[in-house]
Amino acid sequence: MATETPQQIEDLTNAFVDEHWDPAITVRDWWARLADARLSHPSLPEAAGGRGWSAAQARVAGQVLARRRVVGPPGGLGMLLAAPTIADHGSPEQFARWLPSILDGTEAWCQLFSEPGAGSDLAGLQCRAERDGDEWVITGQKVWTSNGHEADWGMLIARTDPDLPKHQGITYFGFPMRQPGVEVRPLTEMTGRALFNEVFIDGARVSDANIIGGRGNGWKVANTTLTHERAGIGGGHGGGFGTASPGEIMGELGQPVGDFLGRRPPISAGGVGRRVLSVLSEEAERRGRMADPVVRDALTQVHMLYRLAELTLQRQAAERRSGRSRSGLGAGVEGNLAKIGNTRLLHQTRHVAGLILGPDAALVGEEAATGGLLQELTLFSPAPSIYGGTDEIQRNVIGERGLGLPKEPSPDKA
Repeated sequence: MATETPQQIEDLTNAFVDEHWDPAITVRDWWARLADARLSHPSLPEAAGGRGWSAAQARVAGQVLARRRVVGPPGGLGMLLAAPTIADHGSPEQFARWLPSILDGTEAWCQLFSEPGAGSDLAGLQCRAERDGDEWVITGQKVWTSNGHEADWGMLIARTDPDLPKHQGITYFGFPMRQPGVEVRPLTEMTGRALFNEVFIDGARVSDANIIGGRGNGWKVANTTLTHERAGIGGGHGGGFGTASPGEIMGELGQPVGDFLGRRPPISAGGVGRRVLSVLSEEAERRGRMADPVVRDALTQVHMLYRLAELTLQRQAAERRSGRSRSGLGAGVEGNLAKIGNTRLLHQTRHVAGLILGPDAALVGEEAATGGLLQELTLFSPAPSIYGGTDEIQRNVIGERGLGLPKEPSPDKA
């Protein structure tokens, strides 16, 4: 485990910014510098391009970048899910092929898990992969694919052995998105954005060398991805710095990095971070609502839930390092707890935003109050209780794996 103190991390990150930040260079060059300094994803092991820092240590570096008002590391599912999953299950060849392009933002990833008939019951997926020499031919449909229209690669789970029980015979692939046989259709949500997509796959191909974690081990690898996803959702991603889109499709890598300093990411990418907390408090002060005890109490609850989310992530990191649970629950449910906590935080934030804004909460767009930030959060707030596995699924997992309660009745468990 890395032993740098918070002060040493602050000094290191400040020195990096002093030497390397230049708003005139391209996004590509800036992200390459971050990756070379192992500051893109410092929580990854050193062999995977990180520094082996804990989540708390990495957060210190992120806070320095935010204070220094520079563009942060690449975002998206490559950083959040693909990189840590590859670091946990990938081969050295896969490390070399995929991790550098994730860390420097030159390739973007999406997650090809959910299907029209396999959402909460993910193991019921029907997408097929059939062997053809050194390749697999993929046929099926995926849905709720975040940022699929921007992705170069997908984390794909498909059924390679259909005669085995449904939790078996699933294989996890690094799947090339930009090829014949792949059609991506954006789904516009009520925020006006198109975060999610349908993906139709008809005879597309993927190399056998792109199997992550071994043939038939896809359910285990997918659960690793889901653990990272739930922890990431539970922790929010409100870094407070500017952002750009990874990968070549969006065409932002060649633009001056300074152009992205003032751009607000969609609320779906930021969650409830310190930026949202600051806007809530500032707007309450500006409107004279801080004297209202109902508003003060509700705002206090938001800050408490945010702090609980931070502490949950810190405990999760400590338990991962020690190899045992200190929460009194069985291992492997901390991410589920974090995700439920995020839902509570987002719903409470929505409630407070309505109290503070009043009728202005019904007006959206950049010219509305708060630049539309709190209003977009309100529109987006139903989603986190569904994506990444519904909150009901999270509670079942906590009950069964964490508390040792009997499993829910199910035909396939009979």
